[in-house]
Amino acid sequence: MSKKTDYAAVKQKLKEFLADFQVLDEQGRKEFKYASQITNIAHREQESLSIDLDDVAEFDADLAQEIRGNTRRYVLLMQEAIEELIPNYKEREAIPKDALDIYIKHSLMITQTVRGEEPDLTRANNNKIPPQLTRRFDVTFNSLSSEKAIAIRDIKAEYVGKLITMKGIVTRVNEVKPLMQVATYTCDQCGVETYQIVSGTSFMPQQQCNGEDCRVNRSGGRLSLITRGSKFTKFQEVKIQEHSDAVPTGGIPRHVSVYCMGDLTRQCTPGDHVSVTGIYLPLKKEGFMAMQSGLVSETFIDAHKIVKLNKTESDAALDEEELSEEEIKALTEDDFYNKLANSIAPEIYGHEDVKKALLLLLVGGVDRNPSGMKIRGNINVLLMGDPGVAKSQLLGFIDRLAPRSQYTTGRGSSGVGLTAAVTRDPLTGETALEGGALVLADQGVCCIDEFDKMDEGDRTAIHEVMEQQTISIAKAGILTTLNARTSILAAANPAYGRYNMKRSIQDNINLPAALLSRFDLIWLIADKSDRMNDLRLAKHIAYVHQNSTTPETDINPLDMKTMRRYIAQCKKKMPIIPKELTEYITENYVLLREESRSQRKAGQGLFTSARTLLAILRLSTALARLRLVDVVEKDDVKEAMRLMEYSKTSMKDDETNRAVTRVIDRIYQDIIKLKQDGQKSMKVSDIQERCQAVGYKPTDINECLEAYEELDIWQLNQAKTKLTFIN
Repeated sequence: MSKKTDYAAVKQKLKEFLADFQVLDEQGRKEFKYASQITNIAHREQESLSIDLDDVAEFDADLAQEIRGNTRRYVLLMQEAIEELIPNYKEREAIPKDALDIYIKHSLMITQTVRGEEPDLTRANNNKIPPQLTRRFDVTFNSLSSEKAIAIRDIKAEYVGKLITMKGIVTRVNEVKPLMQVATYTCDQCGVETYQIVSGTSFMPQQQCNGEDCRVNRSGGRLSLITRGSKFTKFQEVKIQEHSDAVPTGGIPRHVSVYCMGDLTRQCTPGDHVSVTGIYLPLKKEGFMAMQSGLVSETFIDAHKIVKLNKTESDAALDEEELSEEEIKALTEDDFYNKLANSIAPEIYGHEDVKKALLLLLVGGVDRNPSGMKIRGNINVLLMGDPGVAKSQLLGFIDRLAPRSQYTTGRGSSGVGLTAAVTRDPLTGETALEGGALVLADQGVCCIDEFDKMDEGDRTAIHEVMEQQTISIAKAGILTTLNARTSILAAANPAYGRYNMKRSIQDNINLPAALLSRFDLIWLIADKSDRMNDLRLAKHIAYVHQNSTTPETDINPLDMKTMRRYIAQCKKKMPIIPKELTEYITENYVLLREESRSQRKAGQGLFTSARTLLAILRLSTALARLRLVDVVEKDDVKEAMRLMEYSKTSMKDDETNRAVTRVIDRIYQDIIKLKQDGQKSMKVSDIQERCQAVGYKPTDINECLEAYEELDIWQLNQAKTKLTFIN
């Protein structure tokens, strides 16, 4: 037989721990860690007491293990111990803060004998105020530092009732609502108060009065709920899903519900990576829900501590910790701009300017709100390139580096998955919105791979996000606007698989102009054949594959933790553009417009609009932020314009330094128009006759047929009399 626990002795031991436990402060002086907090609770200056099991283990190791194995019981014991200690630490009367305080004070005055007089006989002596009503504090436990986090799919029946720690990503956060802990009723016949302690998430209200007068007279007074005399606490349900790297082969991610109460509410938002310490408990159901569930019981975690984590590390997110001046000086003493850019995906060879653009995307520009109108500061980047140029690897690295980010693919994402879905809350039955990838990436980065594979209807859901930074929803009677202040990093392949320098930019990109204009930078990463460059790339890939590390270079890349801290500090800066630079920026913008107009007349280049000017301003402020200054300089504007010019020249032919749109492209378009639906072959004589009638030269027609045969668009027979289309 197991030994029966003497809880009276345990409570006395808890009192000794709370009263006597001491720690050293920053000056090396001893202070009572928990006694000082009990004093604050007695004066109503503190509403929760968090107890570290490491401190309990230092006081009594066996007691710490008992608390860990039967946490729910020890929470009640700790609350009772604190209640008994409060009178010893109360130095003054606490000022009532709400209606419940006044109600409790008034009820206690009625039940007590004042100056030897008899108490109020209208109240039943057996109907005392429960301690749960007068207790105005919560007790939580923090797990042992030596205890490792448990995977969500490994939480089994053996952990029921125990204090556990788990990690995951927050996928849904419900609204904060009041949860009733003690219900107070009054009788309409005898006026006696009745108290009902509520332990779960649902309860059945009492109807009949159990006061002495009503029982004797059998009047059967009915009870009415008194809201001001009932005790409520803040309640929020959080759904946490396990990390994708913890999912076994062929499995799908599992999730668990976390119930947060009191000060633990509003500690996390959807998309956060968190570590949760709490008690693993079965969910008690009553009435019809219990009949419907049968023998199956759902479980939840009663949260005691929630800590935000970095995405790829186990330590807490360092949102508040700033870099010291010495660390900033060590970072910025060298060519820190190139150093930070090369620290982005150092395993990937080359692409220096692309990495600089991604660095500016992480830092972001400054939001402006002139006269209520919002001008976004987030930078959007589109990486267009041939297969095998590490576009997806760059996206994956940015997804791991950014504190808040979501990674998705175009073909695997729907419009609802990107924006928001209407779901039904299982706890309350209310219709609610569940945020998609863009909402989860609020104040972060949303990486969308295979952007060109998305359906046109789903792609239009991104238009509003990329400029207005919001998502407007009108579904199932829900009319609302959600925040989606996110930067879009998209990767796409050109039309026909590879970028064809002989065709225009519009034909290669194959995306609508309304979407392209919303990207601040559009980079083409072309796979060009160059012997020396190919040799260096092959050596780099072989070295990384063999040694699992990057080759030594003149610049030592920074680790992710330092990068995150530096970028977080950059985001706190709000640089402004001085008046002296206004004329310089406007003149350059006018020149860009003239150049764009002349190029578009020749069928070259992309359209330059006012969004291009805003993109230059965003890139300039991001560069100023990167230097941790408050004013944009001329060099920042020059670098921003250089990046924009390089992004345009990346789409031009190296030989002519311009995007070539030849006559053969127009001939190709005419041939496609001449082709009928379902037709797989055409006579070359018919093509020549039709094109010559329009005015094309025979030599241009033959050149078009040969050029597009090399691109595997069609095939010619040996006599060059028949053209066959390749699907």
